Amino acid sequence: MRNIKALIMILVLGMVWAKPSFPGDTLTPEEIVRACYANFYYAGNDMKARILMKLIDKGGQERIRELTMLRKNYAEGGGQKYFIYFHQPSDVKNTTFMVYKYPDRDDDRWLFIPAINLVKRIAANDKYSSFVGSDFSYEDVSGRKIQEDSYRLLKEEELNGKSCFVIESLPKGSAEYTKRISWIDKVNYLPLREEFYDKQNELYRQFEAFEIKDINGIPTATKTVMKNVKTGHRTEVTFQSTEYNLGIGDDIFSERYLRRRPTEWIK
Repeated sequence: MRNIKALIMILVLGMVWAKPSFPGDTLTPEEIVRACYANFYYAGNDMKARILMKLIDKGGQERIRELTMLRKNYAEGGGQKYFIYFHQPSDVKNTTFMVYKYPDRDDDRWLFIPAINLVKRIAANDKYSSFVGSDFSYEDVSGRKIQEDSYRLLKEEELNGKSCFVIESLPKGSAEYTKRISWIDKVNYLPLREEFYDKQNELYRQFEAFEIKDINGIPTATKTVMKNVKTGHRTEVTFQSTEYNLGIGDDIFSERYLRRRPTEWIK
């Protein structure tokens, strides 16, 4: 039953979740990536998660961020909305971040800075900037559009005992990277590792998923790390609690709640 429910949700979004029947029983590289995006960014109809984020420098010094993320999917074209509220530390407490994700144009992003009571619109070109000082970019939070890259299956190999597709993604236009290599689990289609290469074709960032749990029948990456391999700085993200299909309302994703958190969802 849980696989049927997940399949229906992904089909509504026009994405491939379960492995379909193809000649030779194979998926195209783009179909593999679509399945990966569907399971990583679109799981459930909506989601609420309490997240612990650790920013760790080369010397081991830590800075902590605690936040709540709300996400809602929209069937038509795969649009989404995100709302993120920061609980601590004091320098980011009450900061909120919101994303309207569109399938066919640049996403809208807003950041509310409580210290100056300002809602800041984040320009499209700033999507590659650091998300609140972490090693994740604004684009990493809600995901890159699939049609912005071209894809090639490099090989199939095991990573930490799990059989994976290894996919190369090359930007068709502007991007933070010139090449991205992804290890995608053949069973649950979640990304287990991603490597980002710069204009010198040198590895500069690496993402890894260290823990995946089954939450209400949905495979969920609950512990991930993004590392800047050139500076040694890394960001560890732990999903302390995750809930799906809660019936989050549209009104949550508004400027009103950027300035005043929706207490029924965020305590």
